[in-house]
Amino acid sequence: MSLLRVSIGALLLHVCPLLYAGTSPAPGHPFDGPVPPAQHDAAREDRAPLRLGILAYLGQETAEREWQSLRQHLEAALPQYELHVYYGDLDALRAQVSSGALDFVLTNPGQYVELEYSDGASRIATLEHGRLPAANIAVGAAVIVPRERTELQTLADLRGRILAATSPDAFGGFQTAWRELDELGIDPQRDLKSLHFTGFPMSEVIEALEEGRVDAGVIRACLLENLPDGLKRYRVLSGRYEPQLNCTISTRLYPNWPMAGLPQTPPGMARAMAIALLQMEGEKDGMSWAVPADYQIVRDTFRELQIGPYAHLHTTGLRRLVRDYWPYGMLALLGLLFWGLYTARSEYLVRTRTAALEQALREREAFEQRMRANQEQADHLARLSVLGELSSTLAHELSQPLAGIANYAQSLLRRLQAGRLTDAAVQEASENILTLSDSAAGILKRIKGFARKRPGSRESLELRRMVEETIQLFQGMQRVAPQIEVIDHLSAQRRVEIDALQIQQILMNFFKNAQDAMRALPIEQQRIQVTLNEDGRWVWLHVRDFGPGMDAQALEYLFEPFYTTKEDGLGLGLSICKGIAEAHGGQLLGRAAPEGPGMIFSLSLPLYEHDTKPGDLSD
Repeated sequence: MSLLRVSIGALLLHVCPLLYAGTSPAPGHPFDGPVPPAQHDAAREDRAPLRLGILAYLGQETAEREWQSLRQHLEAALPQYELHVYYGDLDALRAQVSSGALDFVLTNPGQYVELEYSDGASRIATLEHGRLPAANIAVGAAVIVPRERTELQTLADLRGRILAATSPDAFGGFQTAWRELDELGIDPQRDLKSLHFTGFPMSEVIEALEEGRVDAGVIRACLLENLPDGLKRYRVLSGRYEPQLNCTISTRLYPNWPMAGLPQTPPGMARAMAIALLQMEGEKDGMSWAVPADYQIVRDTFRELQIGPYAHLHTTGLRRLVRDYWPYGMLALLGLLFWGLYTARSEYLVRTRTAALEQALREREAFEQRMRANQEQADHLARLSVLGELSSTLAHELSQPLAGIANYAQSLLRRLQAGRLTDAAVQEASENILTLSDSAAGILKRIKGFARKRPGSRESLELRRMVEETIQLFQGMQRVAPQIEVIDHLSAQRRVEIDALQIQQILMNFFKNAQDAMRALPIEQQRIQVTLNEDGRWVWLHVRDFGPGMDAQALEYLFEPFYTTKEDGLGLGLSICKGIAEAHGGQLLGRAAPEGPGMIFSLSLPLYEHDTKPGDLSD
């Protein structure tokens, strides 16, 4: 057994030290000494300290060897900082992050998501490795059994069996397999005969299988293929060969380790760290880094298992409400107290600052210029945000014309090689290639025009034409877009004087919000209704969805900055759109549909060459 343990330990250190590091450490691996305060000695008073904490899941000595090349590279690439590297297990790393003793943390994806939720950690880069095709498919697990256990073929066969894993907190060593069992309706605590946690190193899991103390064991993906005679002695349950990794796994793949900054990390230091990491090369430095991967799949795992940031889902009732929300009650009481003090102070300040109004008036023009520049920047960022949400299927839309071009080109080559190439075939293929290339160019041209940044300018336009162009842009970016019906009650060639790009931005927000409101509906039931009509000297544009609508509280704060009903929203889209509408002399309104489900968002604009105030919301 000692020989087996040494063999597996060597493989962990030399074969895949960076690939599948998504497990939590064995207990008892502290940091290498206490974290020093952020101060300088006399010899290095011109260098700011850079404090990096690294998860040492195999112990401090192993971690020092594993990350030596990273430390050497950072010391050379960041001479302006004095680098301090600290190694510790999950609990030690979590304690140091909570105390504010670190500037950066390098840990497994599971703990990163917990720190992101509890301490505001923010990833700046994701670890890559030469064997992997991408940083977002690096961590997974294999559930193995001895080959003679022919009665065990899939994960579903583990009901009533004994399963070995390193630790309940091990992400790649247990939690990834737990998620697969959960999707099969298997609760490890309830449906297995028992769970046997061996601790680290992972050779303990193999040893438990060898001795027959357990029926199956969870190990990191691709470790089995690197064990001596591993494939001859063990099988992978529900095995799925992953050609990108050249090994068999039981679970889905998750992103690799992230390097994350913390709320107290100076922005300049975070930028310098990101640049230094992205400059590393796998062949020269032993590792490389990529832009931050998307860790939503890790959050989904925690939410489904109700662990980590979602552990509170296990508890309900008054006790949980008191436990979770009593600080907010105290804050509300303190807020009322401070509000009274603030009101009294405000009245005093109003009297004392009246004399400053003349100076404020002189500065007003300069301030308004800055505000206009900031508004243009906010408008531009809002358009980019809409594009970011809608462009997830852009690659699919472009892939169709590009695939068609490739097919026609290959057909010409085959005909040429076979001696069957005719002028008619060349002409037909060329015309089709030209048509497909124009289609792809049109998609990119519309997106580029919407995303460009420029000063505002107004011109007289037909509102119906601008609406149709916006619909074409919105649907052109969707693989499956909702139906959009236009009901036009305007007089012929009715015109408005507007900044077309800004009004298009409002419509894109309306369409995107309507689509989000109908996500739960089947695609054939998702439809948007656009109505154009006149009310006196004003034009009204109404956009209606057929989703569940909003409650009274949401309607009250609909256009307030930073208020949102979306989990990942910023609450700025409608607020910015309201400012655009008011700058055009119009209104932005929202209300529940009078008949049937859904919401109606309305925009009013003055008719061309008329100057009146908008009336009430028109149906």
